[in-house]
Amino acid sequence: MAKHPPFPRVDFAERPFILFWELTRACALACKHCRAVAQPHAHPDELTHEEAMKLTDDIARLAPPMLVLTGGDPMMRRDVFDIIERASTQGLRVALSPAATPRLLHTDFARLRQAGIVSMSLSLDGATEAQHDRFRGVPHTFERTLQAARMAQQAGIQLQINTTVAHSTLDQIDGFIELMKQIKPDVWSVFVLVPTGRATQDDLPGADDLEQLWHRLESLRGQLPFAIKTTEGHHYRRTLLQAARTGRPAPGHMIPTRDGKGVLFISHTGEIQPSGFLPLTAGNVRTDDLAEVYRTHPIFVTLRDDDALGGKCGQCEYRHICGGSRARAYGISGDMMACEPLCSYIPAALRGQSTPSHPHS
Repeated sequence: MAKHPPFPRVDFAERPFILFWELTRACALACKHCRAVAQPHAHPDELTHEEAMKLTDDIARLAPPMLVLTGGDPMMRRDVFDIIERASTQGLRVALSPAATPRLLHTDFARLRQAGIVSMSLSLDGATEAQHDRFRGVPHTFERTLQAARMAQQAGIQLQINTTVAHSTLDQIDGFIELMKQIKPDVWSVFVLVPTGRATQDDLPGADDLEQLWHRLESLRGQLPFAIKTTEGHHYRRTLLQAARTGRPAPGHMIPTRDGKGVLFISHTGEIQPSGFLPLTAGNVRTDDLAEVYRTHPIFVTLRDDDALGGKCGQCEYRHICGGSRARAYGISGDMMACEPLCSYIPAALRGQSTPSHPHS
C-alpha cells in the first residue's frame, strides 16, 4: 500500500481537496434525515463494475488529497474492495463511511486497512442508545456503531465520529461530548443539518443556538482527547479566528472548503455535483470529463467565487475562510449563493446599518 505524505495545499480551481463518491444508495438503515433517501436495494442505473474501475482511474488522475467512499452503505457494493485497492495503489488516501450494520461487523477490518482504508467515519446522532436508534430507524445501531468504532481503532484505522446537529439533538450536546471522551475518536465531526433528502426545514437548529454551540466547542479546544471539525458549519472557522484575536490559542491550518469549492461529489449513477447536500448536476462521469467539469462548469466556477456570495455573506470579512453553507442556502431559498441562513453574525461592513430581517437577503 502506498505511503501518504501530509496533506498538500490545493488550488481549488484545479482540483478538489476532498472527493465524495456515493458508491450506492443501497442501505439497510432508515435514518430520519438521510441525504440519499437510501433504499434497501441498489438502483438499476448504478455505475457498473467496469464504469467504477474507470472512474477510480479518473479520480486518481484528478488526485484529490482525500477520497471518501460513501453511500447509502458503500459496503453493499460487491466490488468495494476492488475500488479501495485500485484507488490506494494509485496513491489516493481512501476513507470509508459505512453504515453500522451486521454486514459491517462481519467485515475483516484488517483487510480494509490492508486494502488501503486509512480512515473511517461512523455516525452517532444520539447521545444514548434510545436516542440514536430512534434517529437511525433501526434497533441496536448504537451498540453496533460502538463495536465498529472499536474494531476500526484496533485495526489501526483512523476514526471519525459524525454527529448531526438538528433542532432535536441540540439538548444532547453535553451527552455527546461525554460520549466522545469515552470513544476517543481521532476527530469528532459536527454536522449541521441541511434540508435535503429526508431532512426538512423544521429539523434545523436556530442560528443563535449554533452560535452558542460554536463558542462552546471553541472553549473546549485543547481540553479534549480528539480534534473537532464541522461539516456544513463553516462559520465555526470564523468563531475560531475571532477567539484567536482575544488571546486564545490560534487555530491550526484551516482548509477553507465548502460545497463546490474544494469539495466534489459523484452520485451512485455518476452525476457530478458540488456536494451530496447540494444536488445540482453539472455533468455525468459516463459522458463528461470529471476534471474539466470541476474546473470549468459555471456551477463550480461560481461556487468558488467568494465575491459572488449574496447578502451579508458577500460583505463578510470572513467570506474567504467561511462563505457559509451553499447547500443550506440552496435548500432553503433555492439560491446557492444566498447568505448562510443559520448565521447570526453581522459583518463589520454592516454594523450600524439597518440590516434586512430576511435571512436570505
